[in-house]
Amino acid sequence: MQQQHIHCSVNNCHYWNQGNKCAASEIMVTSDRVGNSMPDRFDATQAQSMVPTPASSCMETCCKTFVEKGSRNTNVDGITRL
Repeated sequence: MQQQHIHCSVNNCHYWNQGNKCAASEIMVTSDRVGNSMPDRFDATQAQSMVPTPASSCMETCCKTFVEKGSRNTNVDGITRL
């Protein structure tokens, strides 16, 4: 099985890695509406419990897994860095 990569250019994220690759064990991408209404700790570990969140374009989506590099809150959501 071929390894899949999530690409991300947000280099001030805790999970960012060389080559613009996301090193998070899981990620959550949702609609901006849901992302703005949920606390930071709501992330990929709760994905199976949420209802689908349609969006009309990529501009209406957000990555909930972002944690600023150097932050003390790197374990707020239960996601780990690979």
